[in-house]
Amino acid sequence: MRIRDIFMTDILYKDESFKIIGACMEVHNELGCGFLESVYQEALEIVFKDLNIPYQREKELTISFRNQKLAKTFQADFICFNKIIVELKAVSELTEICEAQVFNYLKASNLRLGLLINFGEKSLKYKRIIM
Repeated sequence: MRIRDIFMTDILYKDESFKIIGACMEVHNELGCGFLESVYQEALEIVFKDLNIPYQREKELTISFRNQKLAKTFQADFICFNKIIVELKAVSELTEICEAQVFNYLKASNLRLGLLINFGEKSLKYKRIIM
């Protein structure tokens, strides 16, 4: 086995991530940049259905603090395959605050992988955030 083969097999949820990012690319290729996040979210849901990607949209998740559930919850844009948070943005560029948001969602949900997707640039941008 070559080093490249080892690297490629060690990517967390590689096949699932590839399908999700491919779906996002389809949406971006058709719509381009310049719409609100909600437009991309609705379009992405259509593509997820077409590609048979299992998802939950705007799944409400609880936050715990000192072993107590807080009344305040958050909604992940999508949770795909019951294990990947997909957070959408439509901004001129991703920031550390965007990344921190996904990281905190991962902590709160006990999931291991988040995909931060930005439709707001001329080409689709994404980051994998691992807990």
